[in-house]
Amino acid sequence: MYRDDELIQLSALQHLLFCERQCALIHIEMVWQENLYTIEGEILHKRVHSETWEQRPSGIKEFGMPVRSLVLGLVGKTDAVEYKDDGSIVIVEYKRGKPKKSEMDEVQLCAQAICLEEMLDTVVYECALYSGKTKHRRQIPLTDELRRLTADTAKRLHSFIDAGITPPAVYKHETCDRCSLAGVCMPKKFSGSSSIDKYLTRMLRKEVQCP
Repeated sequence: MYRDDELIQLSALQHLLFCERQCALIHIEMVWQENLYTIEGEILHKRVHSETWEQRPSGIKEFGMPVRSLVLGLVGKTDAVEYKDDGSIVIVEYKRGKPKKSEMDEVQLCAQAICLEEMLDTVVYECALYSGKTKHRRQIPLTDELRRLTADTAKRLHSFIDAGITPPAVYKHETCDRCSLAGVCMPKKFSGSSSIDKYLTRMLRKEVQCP
């Protein structure tokens, strides 16, 4: 069990699975920058959170619910929680882009569900991802495998943050080109420790030569 002062933002799970260097820059070095993708995502979430709740034929939908888990050591906020008339609960996460090939969104959702289960002493059997690009809602069953992956990722996240080490840049086209921190990370310039060493050596030489 974690203490309140040890809780990490739930969104860090997705950052860790997307790119460890990005995760370190945001959650260790406290660096953040916006780009088109993050701004579009922020606009979508603001629209979702413009209401606190709404009544639907199938039940009540609550927006922006704060959640936490002392077991996982995470704290955050859901996009939406649907309380069905049959007693079931479904957490919905809104994403601006198309569904991702990796399981980072599923892990984020599962962590929200585990938080809610711990808070309400209930069981959540499935969640849903809504894609702003495709306008499609995809159901995500909370399998034992996904729960184990989420718990393992949360544990790895705490160890990663506690270590306080930012990994070196490694350029990957599929992630770096859409990362809002590309201008800070400069993966093409600093990919590999040798590139960093050469850059620092060059900067030090310039400093020495300055009058």
